Parts: sequence; C-alpha cells; structure tokens
Amino acid sequence: MIERIAELRALLDAERAAGRRVGFVPTMGFLHEGHARLMRRARAENDLVVVSIFVNPLQFGPTEDLAAYPRDLDRDLALCGGEEVAIVFHPGVEEMYPERDPLTIKVGPIGGVLCGRTRPGHFDGVATVVAKLFNIAGPCRAYFGEKDAQQVVVIRRLARALDFPVEVVCCRTVRE
Repeated sequence: MIERIAELRALLDAERAAGRRVGFVPTMGFLHEGHARLMRRARAENDLVVVSIFVNPLQFGPTEDLAAYPRDLDRDLALCGGEEVAIVFHPGVEEMYPERDPLTIKVGPIGGVLCGRTRPGHFDGVATVVAKLFNIAGPCRAYFGEKDAQQVVVIRRLARALDFPVEVVCCRTVRE
C-alpha cells in the first residue's frame, strides 16, 4: 500500500518507462463484488492494476455525513490482494488536498441535473479528485461502473477537456 503521491508517481513512471500499461480503478473503499469485477477487467486489459482508496471530502455536501461513510481498510486490502492488484494507493486528505481551500473543477450544468440536482457540488468534487488521480497515476485506462452513468459522462468529458490520455472504460453494473 502506498500513501504518498511522490512514491506512487515514481513507481508508475518506472513501470510505464518499462512499457507496462497501467489500469486504474478509483474507489472510495468499502469494496464489494462490483469493484472486484472492475479490477478483473482492468487486470485482463493491462499489465498492472492500481486501485485507489480515498474517501473524497469534496464529494460530500453540507447535509451529507462524511464521517459516517463506511470504511474497512483491512477488508479492502484483502479483496485487492485476492484480485492480484499490483498497487493500492491510499492517501490521506492532507496528501490529496494540502491547501486549506483547494482549487476545484466546476463541471457546469451537467453537474446540476439528475443526481446532481439534490447533491450540489458533488460532481465538481468527483471531477476534482479524478483529475488529480489521473494526473498522479497516469493510467492508460480507468474503470468505472455503469450504475454511475452520470459520473461516467462527467469523467469522460473531463478526460477530453483536459486532454488526459486515458480511456474511460464503463463496465456493467453488478448488484449484490
């Protein structure tokens, strides 16, 4: 498990320099079979898989309880190990957002419809953390579940708008 951005970057820079393709599965932890399927797909299509586990405070609105979000790192690490994940990136909030008032990405009108209508700022938080994670990990492909269709649209738009050289892969939803 890696907790520091500089350490992950150095390791993945070396892997990419050796010609290895990096698949990336960003999560907020409390992993389940749906996440495991994303990991399997990533492993089948890349040389190594990186999973991030980061509960992003920017995704939570004022009426949503960040502290109540479920967490079980030991269980998450066991699942990642069982899926042969090469690297788990588990940064702290201070590592990801060292500034007291972090710069954020505004996704525009798409962030205020559907799910975003009742969660103002949620997709701005999603876009901000995913942009940071794409920049840090530099994956060839990133994997998301189709159940978060609006999120996938936002992330694909983000990748195009900011010229991230990453393929955003949408995978079938698995319900437990």
